[in-house]
Amino acid sequence: MDPAKLQAVIDWPVPKSRVELQRFLGFANFYRRFIRNFGQVAAPLTALTSVKTCFKWSVSAQGAFDLLKNRFTSAPILVTPDVSRQFVVEVDASEVGVGAILSQRSLSDDKVHPCAYFSHRLSPSERNYDVGNRELLAIRLALGEWRQWLEGATVPFVVWTDHRNLEYIRSAKRLNARQARWALFFARFEFVISYRPGSKNTKPDALSRLFSSSVASTDPEGILPEGRVVGLTVWGIERQVKQALTHTPSPRACPRNLLFVPVPTRLAVLQWAHSAKLAGHPGVRGTLASIRQRFWWPTREHDTRRFVAACSVCAQTKSGNSPPAGRLRPLPIPSRPWSHIALDFVTGLPSSAGKTVILTVVDRFSKAAHFIPLAKLPSAKETAQIIIENVFRIHGLPSDVVSDRGPQFTSQFWREFCRLIGASVSLSSGFHPQSNGQAERANQTIGRILRSLSFRNPASWSEQLPWAEYAHNSLPSSATGLSPFQSSLGYQPPLFSSQFAESSVPSAQAFVQRCERTWKRVRSALCRYRAQTVRAANKRRTKSPRYCRGQRVWLSTQNLPLKTASRKLTPRFIGPFRISQIINPVAVRLLLLRYLRRIHPVFHVSCVKPVLRAPARLPPPPPSLSRAHLSTGSVRFWTCVLGAVVIST
Repeated sequence: MDPAKLQAVIDWPVPKSRVELQRFLGFANFYRRFIRNFGQVAAPLTALTSVKTCFKWSVSAQGAFDLLKNRFTSAPILVTPDVSRQFVVEVDASEVGVGAILSQRSLSDDKVHPCAYFSHRLSPSERNYDVGNRELLAIRLALGEWRQWLEGATVPFVVWTDHRNLEYIRSAKRLNARQARWALFFARFEFVISYRPGSKNTKPDALSRLFSSSVASTDPEGILPEGRVVGLTVWGIERQVKQALTHTPSPRACPRNLLFVPVPTRLAVLQWAHSAKLAGHPGVRGTLASIRQRFWWPTREHDTRRFVAACSVCAQTKSGNSPPAGRLRPLPIPSRPWSHIALDFVTGLPSSAGKTVILTVVDRFSKAAHFIPLAKLPSAKETAQIIIENVFRIHGLPSDVVSDRGPQFTSQFWREFCRLIGASVSLSSGFHPQSNGQAERANQTIGRILRSLSFRNPASWSEQLPWAEYAHNSLPSSATGLSPFQSSLGYQPPLFSSQFAESSVPSAQAFVQRCERTWKRVRSALCRYRAQTVRAANKRRTKSPRYCRGQRVWLSTQNLPLKTASRKLTPRFIGPFRISQIINPVAVRLLLLRYLRRIHPVFHVSCVKPVLRAPARLPPPPPSLSRAHLSTGSVRFWTCVLGAVVIST
């Protein structure tokens, strides 16, 4: 056997750590079936891999190490290459080197035997390759090393790699210049690249990592060249404070190792500790940590909290962790059925008998609902006609209509229509669907019922909708304890014939009295339920600040359709904008800019936060750097950023 083929294994360095030993044993385990009594031979090495014992290289371990290397490079493991049979090339690349093994299946035992080993240390420029190019370089070097056998092989050989993307490299239509040069070299060979998981590709992986320790010792990584150290600089803010101290003496309460900051320079110190690039706009705790390292004045904690709270950059880019502002403000409770209704649409449904939309109409008193199937989203005029035909002609004209801010309900036609019938229009505030919670809750209920009835055939939902409406109106409501039928009609429609006699009403007067008693019962239940809901909801909310007309506030961008390159890097708040009107304690109208004219200007108080008054801003003082000579551009860049002096040693 040519010694050059075995050099990669013969020169294997003695493991200096448990990890390096495990790497060697991983390489050895593949060949254990060719070595008699492998477990006994490798026992001294295996004992050193236990974490319960201290790693200490011994004479017995050295003997086992040398014996195994000798067994790897001698018969019966190695076989002589035969160009008439198929070769297998196993390759792998690490950050410091590449490894490869040339193997063939032996005719005597039908097992894969190695023919030669190859290991190559990467040059500094080759270590800069990305992982795909390093793995491709391993194939290029292995084929170049064994080209005398592979180029003239009768049977196409197989290349095993743990980088899956290389399977398509020979059919790729886009190659960079380096890959194109290697592709011309690969054209001389007949081979197939096959993916092999890294857990099964341990042999070439071990050969590729033989140079890890040597590279780590000779090529230190870092942004500073060897032979240079980092020293501290004097920041301009420190010099500014010292100059101010020439006119203002330090008080006795100031600690000896800190600088007292006079009043005229405190704003500059706060600006430096909070807004400098090294600080990155931290919170109160982080800003105080920077100040406490060098500066002191009696009110520094109070001033820091005030400064951080008033920082406009923090107000725009940080989202709060406190519960949403604005106590729950429920809508007024009606006194009779169908005097106050809520409207909403359910969209995104599959076509069923030509219908794709459901119009939900809810009576806010009895919780009764009508679900009207539609072919598409209607216009304002079409919506009015649908309400007349399906609601007004049955229950009469309402006095209030609650809806979201869909185009049907914000149009002039809808407002004029409601004015003519004597109904007020109550629209939800911007991006706050909880205002129309009755209809939203009914949409959830009808969705749950329809899923249960038509999940096997979703296109049949329009046929199941009448049954779903009856089920919704006949079941008791959690708010009133009565079914919508009973709350609005005064009685529960009987399901059994034996109940007909019990539900008959002797006279119209008794029927009216029965309805009035039921409505009083429903209203008292609604009042109790509203009080419980308010208490439960306010546990997860905070009291909103007192806003006044003309006050400036920040507006949340969570729901705004802003066109930005990255949503993650978009400011959390924009503005500030002035309040033009206080709608109610939990809703305000803002004076928005022209580019936001398509957004409704009324917002819930949870979407805004007040602008705190900030003191006058000063430009951040730059660090004072010495004129030390810097050898590389990268060191010069980091010196400017970190404020460090690079001193030759």
